[in-house]
Amino acid sequence: MGFSRNSMLLIGLASIASCSATPPPIAASAPTHATTSTQPAAVVSQSPAPESARSDFWLSREAVQGAAVIGRAPANAVGVTFNGAAVRLTPDGFFLIGFDRDAENSASLVAEFADGRRIERYIAVKPGNWDIQHVNANPLGGAKTSAEFQARRGAELARINGARAIKVASDGWRQDFIWPLQGRISGRFGAQRVYNGTPGSYHSGLDIAMPTGTPFAAPADGVVVLAAKDPFTLEGHLLMVDHGMGLNSAFLHCSELLVEEGQTVRQGQVIGKVGATGRASGPHLHWGMKWNSARVDPLSLLPARP
Repeated sequence: MGFSRNSMLLIGLASIASCSATPPPIAASAPTHATTSTQPAAVVSQSPAPESARSDFWLSREAVQGAAVIGRAPANAVGVTFNGAAVRLTPDGFFLIGFDRDAENSASLVAEFADGRRIERYIAVKPGNWDIQHVNANPLGGAKTSAEFQARRGAELARINGARAIKVASDGWRQDFIWPLQGRISGRFGAQRVYNGTPGSYHSGLDIAMPTGTPFAAPADGVVVLAAKDPFTLEGHLLMVDHGMGLNSAFLHCSELLVEEGQTVRQGQVIGKVGATGRASGPHLHWGMKWNSARVDPLSLLPARP
């Protein structure tokens, strides 16, 4: 997600008085105590604010449930919190935040300064538009019985959670993400899944249907934090790539993995092949993404397809 992208906007941050999910940008709310500064509403721009004009937060896009958003803090900020939790800042003031599929309709950003000042902004979060999708697939995935599923699943989840806890040094999150492969979109992020007539959890990624053995590439630079050479019950051959700043990609149901854990991968590098391992109704690439604990939609990071 390079910062020359024409679609990047300087987005006005809505005040706390606005509870609607879709209000237009308005001026920030009045200060609540002496150390909280009020800044003018931001103006539309094609690129991040120059150093001389960094008096407020800048965001790369509107906040929507399921979206990952790059931001930039006001000049000289020494820390930023998002909904009360600290986020990492780059030396030039950029940061990454993510809005879960079920995020509340507003979120807070606070910039803190060495002299004790604070700039607090409330962001209106637009609702997602989720589908309902019916899927015919074995709910146990690659397990033959419920007992086998229970016996295997604990260790699989431990590996997944351990991989997500790894923090790597990568600037992949700042790149313009690319499609890992071209194909028919057979499942969208956020859709309510109904498995064999029984409602299940929402779909946590983007499905791209292609024949088994079709190669796919890294959408951005990163480090491989998990490569399941023995297939997991649900995910099958699972590949996870950390792009830095808490953002990671997970590629499920692969037929073959072409990289190893700990390996650095570059954008566009072929890293695996499409398959139907685990719980899958047919060959496809499931691409899921998380920013810390928030599940985000890969489409929020991708350019529109022609």
